[in-house]
Amino acid sequence: MILISGSGLSASNEDFIDDPTGQGSIIIGRYLQATQADSSSTANNGPLEVDIEASVPKLNQHGHLTALRKISDVGKITYRVLGFQGDNTIKKEVIARYLQAEQQGQDDKSLTLNPANYKFRLKGKRVASDGSDVYVFQVSPRKKRVGLFKGEVWLDAQSYLPVFEKGRLVRNPSVFFRQVDFERDFAIQNGSAVPAHMSSIINTRLVGKVNLSVAYSSPVASNATDEVAEDAVVANPTRN
Repeated sequence: MILISGSGLSASNEDFIDDPTGQGSIIIGRYLQATQADSSSTANNGPLEVDIEASVPKLNQHGHLTALRKISDVGKITYRVLGFQGDNTIKKEVIARYLQAEQQGQDDKSLTLNPANYKFRLKGKRVASDGSDVYVFQVSPRKKRVGLFKGEVWLDAQSYLPVFEKGRLVRNPSVFFRQVDFERDFAIQNGSAVPAHMSSIINTRLVGKVNLSVAYSSPVASNATDEVAEDAVVANPTRN
């Protein structure tokens, strides 16, 4: 799971590749300030409804899970399952493992996207598909650790919050995985970077390609967590 936070950290020229003007250092410094403020306000946005689609084409198996994603005041992510359709193998071995990895990764500061864990290279300024200006950074991890990735991060030029990231994990979380590629979009809402969509292609050793797609709705009313129909919190990937 990729974390984005700047708590207690600052950027210096040593954290950057090919940055003679220091522009990249300045931008990342503002990013760290923005994400520090973001981390203190994200919980106030309310729960997000999440639709997760997963499939294993080789086995002709698929599954669709709907859940509520909530972040507590201390930043802990929990999920409450509203419903599931499809093969139980997909639910237990693909979707639940993804949710568990996100919950566990949220507390692991060694996975945070900041200069302590990554090197940054400013590739330039671009215009995103919605017409907004973004700064594009190439990122590479300082260590080959499970959960870290090599790829790109796009920062909104106004808020300095992340709006897009893509890459490949530098170390696979399982011996059964050959490689894991992902893309993730964020929406800026109420001064926070809110997840919008994530897609991942996992190439495995046993069953070939696994497709995973996660779509996040706008924040829903906080009392919606009382309408849970199935499992309470996804905490055990082997639970039926």
